[in-house]
Amino acid sequence: MTKRKTIEVEEYIAKCPKEAQGGLVKIRAAIRAAAPGATERTDYFQMPGYSYPGFDYDGMFAWFSFKKPYIRLHVRPPVIQQHKKELAGYPATKAIVSFPMGKPIPGTLVKKLVKGSLKVMKDRSK
Repeated sequence: MTKRKTIEVEEYIAKCPKEAQGGLVKIRAAIRAAAPGATERTDYFQMPGYSYPGFDYDGMFAWFSFKKPYIRLHVRPPVIQQHKKELAGYPATKAIVSFPMGKPIPGTLVKKLVKGSLKVMKDRSK
């Protein structure tokens, strides 16, 4: 991970409302823990994202963003559908789960979703 890319992610978080920044830092930490060595970048969709080289979609497998009143985790389909029961109570689309700002980010669940997204990416490359 280059220092410049890390700074870009820190700048993204700093531009968000103060009440969202703690949750964004926590979701970032959970993604990084689930995918050590992944490249952290902001050039794909203009939000913080994570990639490994050599895969489709430029190796992108997870992103996070803020859209009031939610801190959102973006993963590859069909990960959300595969964890539907665990995500009950959280607004979700095909590829995005939204965590209410001001409530604890479920780090273990975020890690599980990120790992699922990585698996989808790697399985598609076979």
